[in-house]
Amino acid sequence: MKSSQLELDIKPLGDSALIVQLGDGINPTLHKLVKSLSEIISTIPFKGIIEFVPAYNNITVYYNPFLVQNSHSGSTSAYDKVSSHIKKLAQQITLDKNADTRIVTIPVCYGGEFGPDLENVASINNLSMEEVIDIHTSSECLVYMLGFAPGFPFMGGMDERIATPRRETPRLSIPRGSVGIAGKQTGIYSLETPGGWQIIGRTPLDLFLPKESPPTLLQAGDQIQFVSITPEEYLLYEELKK
Repeated sequence: MKSSQLELDIKPLGDSALIVQLGDGINPTLHKLVKSLSEIISTIPFKGIIEFVPAYNNITVYYNPFLVQNSHSGSTSAYDKVSSHIKKLAQQITLDKNADTRIVTIPVCYGGEFGPDLENVASINNLSMEEVIDIHTSSECLVYMLGFAPGFPFMGGMDERIATPRRETPRLSIPRGSVGIAGKQTGIYSLETPGGWQIIGRTPLDLFLPKESPPTLLQAGDQIQFVSITPEEYLLYEELKK
């Protein structure tokens, strides 16, 4: 796709943010456009922009309207100035099919106390629990965005044979590292929080790393490969972290 063919839909979000919509739906190609524009925004400074948050098919850009107005000439509003800047940057978007993609392996102990909903996921999809594990570990998933909690990855590309609706009654507390399914998505709870995803396993890896830069293990655009481990291997991972 040429950048000249890309039509951005930019809308205000309050008085100090805007949403840049790059398309509709959820697919890897559209997400590459989101990732490309995000990288361009991060490398070309524009005084007044505070931060930006990439998502499935859009980017939210937060800015300081007073700083934008005082730092850039012209009589237009801060929203118009940031919008114009984003449109100019979008002309540099490229889709490099040969770009390197980071593949991250996530060890998961499935079922039992680590995955209390594994049996339910299997029953809803007329599968055995072993088949659910085989399917969940058989293909790579794409991290589309981080959100809900610091470092929580929303992942697409999961095999639809194990797609399962959220629980009717959310749990008040889900352990850190829990791996869940919600519809066609899979995700990992980076912190202990309430939640309604179907929990099928748990990883011993830490996803939120506040003392490191970046402070999250995963980034949007990463490809995730889940690998099944035993409870003994899970405990060994935990011991090695001490």
